Amino acid sequence: MILGADIGGTKTLLALADETGIVCERRYPSREWDDFSALLRAFLDAAAPSVPINAACFGVAGPVDDNRAKVTHLPWVVDGRALAETFRLGKAGVVNDFAAAAQGVTALPPGDLVTLQEGQTATHAPRLLIGAGTGLGVAALIAEGDGWRTIGGEGGHIGFAPADEEQLSVWRHLLQPGGRVTAENVISGPGLAAIYASLCKVSPHNTAIADPAAIAVAAASGNTLAARALDLFIAAYGAFAGDLALLFMARGGVYLGGGIAPKILPRLQQGGFVRAFHERGAHAGLMPGFPIHVITNERLGLLGALSIAAAHTKTLDSHQ
Repeated sequence: MILGADIGGTKTLLALADETGIVCERRYPSREWDDFSALLRAFLDAAAPSVPINAACFGVAGPVDDNRAKVTHLPWVVDGRALAETFRLGKAGVVNDFAAAAQGVTALPPGDLVTLQEGQTATHAPRLLIGAGTGLGVAALIAEGDGWRTIGGEGGHIGFAPADEEQLSVWRHLLQPGGRVTAENVISGPGLAAIYASLCKVSPHNTAIADPAAIAVAAASGNTLAARALDLFIAAYGAFAGDLALLFMARGGVYLGGGIAPKILPRLQQGGFVRAFHERGAHAGLMPGFPIHVITNERLGLLGALSIAAAHTKTLDSHQ
């Protein structure tokens, strides 16, 4: 049996799986628990009190160091070695949640994807995962043997490059003395709110909306300024994805994860994202060849954690 976890400040997903697939899965509100060990104990006591677990992977929303991580928006510390000892796990790994999500891309069925551009998929070429939500995550997958190696990093914190005067106004709105404007400052939930606030400066009679979800709803309901803000957000997102697609030559596919893309899918399908993705100057002719997909499965991180745990099991088996 293997154990997978996707641990975040809002929710935690846990699952047990065997060679046939997932046998038990639960979702928990993270803030209702004092620490992760107590939550894991409750899950295992209910799901499999006496079943041996050969390997586990814990995807954590926070930086990982030496197989342990502090959850960014909770006082939890997830320590792989301590959890392995306490719960008698054969092997327990702690990874960043976006690194786990990247591995989840390899486990997605076609029904969990909506295609924005077919492209020409190269089976063993790099794949790219970009996820706009509360922040902006980036990870690449590189073929290695019969699996995939995750190339993680902090790609969301590269500098934001305005593509037109309207985006330049957003950049000026966000710029702080002595600071810089990152891609995440614009391509994220708070970024969408900042875009709307920037537009309100030149359209002062519009009602202020601070909640990014409310901006998306207003856009769908015919609010002209909210629609403009959402279209600007999508253009910036598409341009960022195009730049990174060229960086990794992600012929295996560009995948949009995170919480925002599925919620604005009808707007993404109108073409603004793909148009901005294509506008790459001398390399514009390459861009129609990259497949682009939106991931609709919110369990991506959990699937990735299970995939990593399964790989750990194979490693253990090879040494027995």
